[in-house]
Amino acid sequence: MKRISRILLTAICIAIVSLQSAKADEQHKLQLSRQLSIFNSIVKELNLFYVDSIMPEKMIEKSISAMLRSLDPYTIYYSEEESDELKMMTTGKYAGIGSIIRYHTDKKTTVLSEPYEGMPAHKAGLQAGDLIISIDGKPVKEMSTDSVSNMLRGEPGTNLMLEIERPGKKGTMTFRIERASISLPPISYYGMLDSKTGYIILDSFTEECAKEMRKAVVDLKKQGAESFVIDLRNNGGGLLNEAVEIVNLFVPKGKTIVTTKGKIKQSNEEYVTRKEPIDEACPLAILVNGQSASASEILAGALQDLDRAVIIGSRTFGKGLVQSSRGVNGGGVLKLTTAKYYIPSGRCVQALDYSHMLEDGRSSRIPDSLTTVFHTAAGREVRDGGGIRPDLEPKTEELSTLLYYLLQDMAMFDFATEFKLKNDTIAPASEFNIDDTTYSEFCEYLKSKNFSYDLRSVKMLGDLKKMIEFEGLGNVVKEELKALEEKLNADLGLSLEHFKKDIKDLLADEIIKRYHGQKGSIVYSLREDVDIKEACRILNDGDEYRKILKPALSNKTGKQE
Repeated sequence: MKRISRILLTAICIAIVSLQSAKADEQHKLQLSRQLSIFNSIVKELNLFYVDSIMPEKMIEKSISAMLRSLDPYTIYYSEEESDELKMMTTGKYAGIGSIIRYHTDKKTTVLSEPYEGMPAHKAGLQAGDLIISIDGKPVKEMSTDSVSNMLRGEPGTNLMLEIERPGKKGTMTFRIERASISLPPISYYGMLDSKTGYIILDSFTEECAKEMRKAVVDLKKQGAESFVIDLRNNGGGLLNEAVEIVNLFVPKGKTIVTTKGKIKQSNEEYVTRKEPIDEACPLAILVNGQSASASEILAGALQDLDRAVIIGSRTFGKGLVQSSRGVNGGGVLKLTTAKYYIPSGRCVQALDYSHMLEDGRSSRIPDSLTTVFHTAAGREVRDGGGIRPDLEPKTEELSTLLYYLLQDMAMFDFATEFKLKNDTIAPASEFNIDDTTYSEFCEYLKSKNFSYDLRSVKMLGDLKKMIEFEGLGNVVKEELKALEEKLNADLGLSLEHFKKDIKDLLADEIIKRYHGQKGSIVYSLREDVDIKEACRILNDGDEYRKILKPALSNKTGKQE
């Protein structure tokens, strides 16, 4: 009888909970219906009585954008005209002329920054530094790069007339270019760092990037690679299933890599490795930084949780959310967040809490003190929230204010363009250096362009002075403030000498792109890359590599093994 009573009591409790859930769901639907009715009524009233004619399409589009912004930055509506942008993000393909463009602040127009080798722009003879004057007869001066980009894109096989102004040439030049399907490779570079270490830069997780990764790994093994460095720095992610397949290259069949959990049953999935790996024992180092997100964090986090790779760099972005795309009636696509993902240890790396916005509209970051400890397969402590914390964080110098302004300014870009006009060839990227004569010429060029920059410390000092004046202490610390201000005032000549090495590196990179393209730029950067040097050191030191991944565990007597 007691057993029957317990069963009946359990059944009653389940029925009550189900009834309450159904009632709450019904109330939610009624509330949603009421709010939609209010919105519909407001639009009708505006259309009938507003003093000027309204533009329904533009107004509704803004309303949709505002509504989605209140959720998270990854839930986005793409109109029918914008759907190509979403397609490019997932496939890495679009139709256009194949070139990176940027806005030239001094010339107030768009400039070709880097035509892709073998693509229509490159084949037509366009060069880095060419200023775009018009497209199909339409002037583009002061147009945003997004607008210019949309004009350059189109259906494969269609033509456009591009009028450009080339530095060093009089007048303008016109090119007839046929648009083509452009496929951005997910792997921008791979090669050998030394006789035994292969290196792969994975830029994005687009369709079939796992196949490209497999090819790169197999090719490098043929060249003698016994260990690998996979560079995920600045890789913002992409397709989750591609990340799982790449993990599978180095992890045995049957391992759970990712679990997703959402509101509906279809969002709850488990992703398991389904193939035999290429190599489940070779030493691995994964490079990450603050721009490594989403699928990058799945790849790095899964290999960390399974003690399969040493993670090197700085803490990753912290995006633990999964998006799905759904077609919308009337055209367009809604990309919306449908689940959170959890890597092998059971942790979710989501750093920002979008359900609790701050007063200024920003999302609050989950503090480290509130994160939870999880454990890798070997028992190492890892934490959720706040991205993937690397096993090793090499010390890197922060970008100085001067270097930041140089990167934003077009002076370095223009100097590289003029350098190319004067020099037909340069040394290979692995050997090229900026000599002192070229550097002096660059410094004089900067001064001739009246280049200037503001130190952040000077700005903060200005704010401090205002506060001191407000508190009536101006006369008390007047002399001290004046002395500090004199010391902080930026002296361009001294700064150019102080940061000479760093500026030379930036300038060399810009010049190398003119002759050897993106791959040349990568080859040059490898020479002084702190993270890569650390990765090679660890991979070549078997004892330390193993010590990081499998720390000593206490034996039964309490002594360290």
